[in-house]
Amino acid sequence: MENARNYQKELDNLMSDEANRGKRVLIHACCAPCSSYCLLYLRTFFRVTVYYYNPNITEHPEYLKRVEEEKRLIGEYNKLDDGGFTIEYIDGNYEPEVFFEAVKGLEKEPEGGERCKKCFYLRLKSAGEVAKERDFDYFATTLTLSPLKNTNTLNIIGEQVAKEVGIEWLPSDFKKKDGYKRSIELSKEYDLYRQDFCGCGFSKAERARAKEEKNR
Repeated sequence: MENARNYQKELDNLMSDEANRGKRVLIHACCAPCSSYCLLYLRTFFRVTVYYYNPNITEHPEYLKRVEEEKRLIGEYNKLDDGGFTIEYIDGNYEPEVFFEAVKGLEKEPEGGERCKKCFYLRLKSAGEVAKERDFDYFATTLTLSPLKNTNTLNIIGEQVAKEVGIEWLPSDFKKKDGYKRSIELSKEYDLYRQDFCGCGFSKAERARAKEEKNR
């Protein structure tokens, strides 16, 4: 069993408290498809700012494509007349060398292993620092939407960073309540680019090997 805690219920409880309405959330976003449901859901209650920091996307053209899709999606959501808050955006630095340094020695780890934990920490630490510097109430990540990511691991790392930085972590398990299913529907509705690997060259190579074995 992945989770001992129901992180989505914890988030729902926070969103049922009117005292939290309009509070500012900085959410680390990995890509537009994962953002699709998360942003639509959160903007009904919080003032959301997307922070795009993904040095793990080691191919620059891929990085730029994902950035533009993220910005396009935010632009589309900000046109909606649904009473939700306007979504803002912050560009993180593109620094793949920082990612490679962080995962040095873990190049052969499988997806979901220790290399990924280092990568999660790197990205969430940056998000936490920016949230603290800019006086946000919470920070979060869209990564918990993916059924391929360990929600418990992500929330534990988020809470660790929260203690280190001194800002509140917003717990989540966005894949619940049909969140992942809804993200697929929204990706089709907005014709979003859906990549088939997490971002780094290691995950791309593992995905290619899996495809090759499947086609044998």
